[in-house]
Order: sequence, then structure tokens, then C-alpha cells
Amino acid sequence: MENNNNGLPEYRVGNGSASGPEEVHAREDIRYEEIEKPVPKKGQVLIKVKYTGICGSDIPRVNGDACHFFPNVLGHEFSGTVEEVGEGVTSVKPGDRVAGVPLVPCMECEDCQKGNYSLCKHYSFIGSREFGSFAEYVVVPEKNAVKFEDSVSFEQGAFFEPATVALHGLERVDFKGGKTVAILGGGTIGMFVMQWAKIFGAKEVVVFDISDERLELGKRLGATAGINTLEEDFMDKAMALTGGKGYDYVYETAGNSITIKMAFQLAANKAQVCCVGTPTKEVTFSVKEWENLNRKEFILTGSWMSYSAPFPGHEWELVAHYFKTGELKFDDSFIFKKIPLSEIASAFEMYKTRGLVKGKILIDSEA
Repeated sequence: MENNNNGLPEYRVGNGSASGPEEVHAREDIRYEEIEKPVPKKGQVLIKVKYTGICGSDIPRVNGDACHFFPNVLGHEFSGTVEEVGEGVTSVKPGDRVAGVPLVPCMECEDCQKGNYSLCKHYSFIGSREFGSFAEYVVVPEKNAVKFEDSVSFEQGAFFEPATVALHGLERVDFKGGKTVAILGGGTIGMFVMQWAKIFGAKEVVVFDISDERLELGKRLGATAGINTLEEDFMDKAMALTGGKGYDYVYETAGNSITIKMAFQLAANKAQVCCVGTPTKEVTFSVKEWENLNRKEFILTGSWMSYSAPFPGHEWELVAHYFKTGELKFDDSFIFKKIPLSEIASAFEMYKTRGLVKGKILIDSEA
């Protein structure tokens, strides 16, 4: 671990590199600059980037103080084409369409040895701890390039990472078909969790959000119903759909204190509740709110990232498969805007206006 010019730790553990990137030099200082085109070393793959989605975690790294080091090239939800491979690479070849896997686990710690790569304490991460895909080119380890079919679009390829996060979250509980499921939050992750629940046999899946537009999207993608939580009687409506019993599985995907507490209310006796969303503010419970867990004896767990053994995991294989078959649906409304790489600063300006960005902004490295 080295120190950068600001005396902050620089986590360049892995081998990612970028060319023609948008570099973050300081808070609210992201620049389009030329750097040397990376060359893949042994076991590495050079990817010509097409699209990169702006993740919620990228926003505080540009507009706040969460960037690990300066200058840095962010971007970790990406798709592109293999340009060149290093010595020993056999799983992909030039011309293959691939999605990027951002985690670079150490493969040596106890958690990695158990296949719990998401819990690795010594990991690197493409697009935060090493150079990422807000660039024309990025170099990644061979296992971090997941091939997908020509019938799967590059737009879909840029959504592999959030789709795998959703599947990993679904499987953090002992999910079985034929049960009722509540999805709290109709964002990208929530829509994918809802679809995975349907694919794996849920009896009913109900999406909860404050936007009627997102609720309609949920129903188009297969949700049984959508409930607007701004309505005064929403809880009565929600419980009526289960005959007053509550939901067998509850997935909180918004990371909001209100929806986290709501999950406790919606859970049935002996339910399983998973928090997929990451809170950004303190969450406090009253005694009555917390007592739901005790009285209902439901199981509460969390979910972090999207990996399993063998790395990167079946989550990535299944996203490639179900995007190909069309069972994992992709809606144009997932994308808010496509913005050229050279204009990425304007994208991060949009996030300063609360509620303006509805969906994912894709950065086009070839525009």
C-alpha cells in the first residue's frame, strides 16, 4: 500500500489500467485526459469499453470525499469487447463481448478460501481501489471478464453487476418457490430482485415504492402488484394481499430507514428478511418496531456484493443465461440517459439535483 500525493492510502492492489479516461483529481474535479493505453500482462485481458453505468457509490467519490486516492479512474459496471489478451488467457479471445467483474479478491484469506469472496478484507476493486472503466480501455484479470452472447446488448452487459447483486441478495435466505415476496424499493436492484423471485417460482411478488411510474414498470416486468407507500392505507392493502399473514420473504433494496422498518412490519411469522440496500444514514428503532423481530421470530440477514465459488460465481453465469433467454427482462426505462465519456462531468452535476436522475446513466466510451 502506497501513499498518494495527498498523503492518503492508495489501494492499487490489482492490475487495472485505463486509457483516455475521466480522472478524478479532487472533490468535484473530474477531467477528461489522455494517458497511456494499457497493455495486458500475463493472465490479463484488455477490454475496449462500450458502456459504464454510474453506480450510487460513484457519486460520493466524485461529489463527496469517498475517493480512495487521486488521480483515480472510477467506473465498475461496464461492458465492452476484448481487444487483446495476455499470456496464458484461454477463456476469452479478441472480439468477445464481455461484462466486467469489479471485485479482485486476494484468494488467500480465510474468507476467500471458503468461497466468500465478498467478505475478503484484502480485496481490490476495479473502479475505486484501482483504475476502472470510465475510460476507452481497461485491463482486468482473466476471471474478471465474463463473456456474453451477441444477442445480449452492450447496454445489458453494463447491468450485469447490479443484476448479480440482486441474485446474490435473493439467495442470502433459504428461498423456495410458491411463497409470497415483498420488494421494498423499485430501483434497478429492486426490479432485478423481483424478477429473480419470479424466475425461481415465487407465488406472488409485490413491489413497494413512492413512484407510480416505478410501480407500473414493476408490473410490466412481472410483479403481481405494486403498492405506493405514500398512500395512507398502503399497509392495509399490502397485508390484504397475503390474507393478513404478511410476506414469507422481504427484500429491502432502498437502504432507507423508513423501508427497513417497513420490512419488519411486512414480514410474516417465521419470515426471512434480507437487507440488500446499504443505508447512508443512521437507523434507529423504537422498542415496538424492534419487537416485530422477536414476536414474529423472523430471520434477518444482509447481503454484500455478488460473488460465490468458483469465482466470480454462478450469479454471473445466470445473468448471462437469463438475459440471453429473455426471462430476465431489460426495459429501456432502466436507462435515464446515455452520455459521452468526454461529457461525464455533466452527469455528476445532475446528481446534485435531488430526484432528477430516474434510472441509470450510462457513459458511452465510444461516443
